[in-house]
Amino acid sequence: MTGNMGRDGFAVFAEDPDVARWAQAAYRAGLTATRNPDLQAKWLRHGGTWFVGVDALPTSGDGSIDGAPLAGAWRGAVPQVTRWHRAQLSVTYAGYPQQDATDTDAAHGFRMRRFSGHVDGLHAENGRRIVRELHAFILGVPLNETAACPLMVWPGSHHLIGTALRGVIGDRDPRGVDVTDAYVAARRAVFDTITPVPVIASPGQVMVLHRHLVHGIAPHDPKIAMPDEGRMVAYFRPECSNSSDWV
Repeated sequence: MTGNMGRDGFAVFAEDPDVARWAQAAYRAGLTATRNPDLQAKWLRHGGTWFVGVDALPTSGDGSIDGAPLAGAWRGAVPQVTRWHRAQLSVTYAGYPQQDATDTDAAHGFRMRRFSGHVDGLHAENGRRIVRELHAFILGVPLNETAACPLMVWPGSHHLIGTALRGVIGDRDPRGVDVTDAYVAARRAVFDTITPVPVIASPGQVMVLHRHLVHGIAPHDPKIAMPDEGRMVAYFRPECSNSSDWV
């Protein structure tokens, strides 16, 4: 395993045959999903260079797909999950990201320079950031072999973000709390003080991220080969069993 969850907020687990079997099954399902015209119309963004694919993989409530269980040594390092949501299928293609007509220059520049670094679960609503989803952790499973468009993380950023969120939320239920000012200031401090690093993993490995870790996706470097089917990663974000655990 590389990375340290407590210190860095992320870890990459060594290749595991159980994970490899799951990834193979998810890869086959992913190819079907990304070739589906209805799903393409729903999920392609940034000039067709990113298939967002929320809930696009046909995983079961136990996380399995096509008979392959969601198993591996990594499960001992994360909280127990009683029910898994359908997995996201995130696929980036050559040239990611192109600028959509609806993207401002500032938004596109942020995606290019800052990799659109963010914390999951904070929804943009009327220019504010509202806590809506209380993830216990983020699990990423690479489905094919490529170093293109890697996941980017700001190591240790979960400490700064967590402190800021606890300061504004206090003892309240986090759901529905407006954390905009605290989050924006903390994320700015992350960008100013922490150098982002790529997290590159292969099928058979898993990436585990702390729920407060700032992360994003690097633009495609044309010098790095991109598979025809794109860089494919499955993501799970199981919900906290208790809302108080999120902060």
